[in-house]
Amino acid sequence: MNRRALVIAGLALPFVPGSAKASANVQVVYVGGKDCPYCTLWRKKYEADWRASPEYKEVNWVEIEPPRLSEAYRESYWPGELKDILDQVPRRNGTPRFLIVKNGKVVFNGLGVDQWRRAMLALKNVLE
Repeated sequence: MNRRALVIAGLALPFVPGSAKASANVQVVYVGGKDCPYCTLWRKKYEADWRASPEYKEVNWVEIEPPRLSEAYRESYWPGELKDILDQVPRRNGTPRFLIVKNGKVVFNGLGVDQWRRAMLALKNVLE
């Protein structure tokens, strides 16, 4: 392998799902919509702290955020293994939604900005 290929491979590694995560079997899935005012509120109020948290570094963070919140549960926005997660969502409307997935199973399903704190408590329990 030449030096250039090695550098490119090294740069791509952090973007491989689960490659550098301590708990690669845990995902937090955020479901929103770019036109969702409650999603905007969540981003302003909680996103920066979430991304700086130790828990963020331990999980695979996945965002499903189509242009319109009415499209948030369309299968085309849930490719590959995410389709299995979508199949576990009983009520496919409303955003923002926070799903905690462990070993492919949804273990927490919170809908609404006010569910974010509950999601973080549930996540701490899952990571213990």
